[in-house]
Amino acid sequence: MRTEAHGTAPGPVSGILENPVVGMAPWIIFSLLVGPGRFEIAVGIALASAVALVVLGRVVHRGSSWKLLEVADVVFFAAMAVVGALASAGTLRWLETYAGEVANLTLTVIAFGSMAVGMPFTLQYAREQVDPSLWHSPAFLRTNYVITGVWGLAFLVAALAGAYGDLVLHNPNNIWTGWIIQILAIVAALRFTAWYPGVVRARARGEAAPGGASLLLPLAGLLVPIGIAVLVFDGGLWWLGVALIVVGGLLTKALRARTEPDPARPAGPPLG
Repeated sequence: MRTEAHGTAPGPVSGILENPVVGMAPWIIFSLLVGPGRFEIAVGIALASAVALVVLGRVVHRGSSWKLLEVADVVFFAAMAVVGALASAGTLRWLETYAGEVANLTLTVIAFGSMAVGMPFTLQYAREQVDPSLWHSPAFLRTNYVITGVWGLAFLVAALAGAYGDLVLHNPNNIWTGWIIQILAIVAALRFTAWYPGVVRARARGEAAPGGASLLLPLAGLLVPIGIAVLVFDGGLWWLGVALIVVGGLLTKALRARTEPDPARPAGPPLG
């Protein structure tokens, strides 16, 4: 996350690899794909993506340091692949049901554990995007603690939602606990990761910080496709699907109006 601009702009591939969200991609892929009959394919795709990210990181960013998250990616999914290959039919069924929660809880531990030892996992990525003189500044450190904490909460919510679907509803494929709540938690963390550094920069410069409307706008936009999904896959709650579509459309329009500049407002004095 970019708290301050680095002196040299990274290339497009390098810039992507420097984002901690990319390091979480194998976990997100796995937690969303895994389910009855899908354990092997979920582990295979997650492990392949984890290895690809490590290789790309070493090739594109030769001076890049090894990251806690990318090492955890490879170790976790390689171990899961070995366990899945050797597991009995009963163990494999257990993994198909609960591996998503195991992955989300592991990420939660990584997030909060890295904060507890004074090295929030986003910090390793952020240091490659800013000048070394900023590495120990209070604002830079606080920003990474906050964003890492938000990701920890997002994965905890995803784990609890999945556990509720598995243990209480006995339905790993429940549209709410298996998909909607988990996707919303991840998207909220993604949006916060993009939004919060801009708030920190604006405050440091004494400028007006981005408002909450810009943070919530993408989340409001998700209500419409969620409503459509409810109509298609959960016909018993058709009224909720219609309500989500209507509320999502109205809320998106209202938030967009708040984030767009007011043409009637006079422009500020010219700079320079």
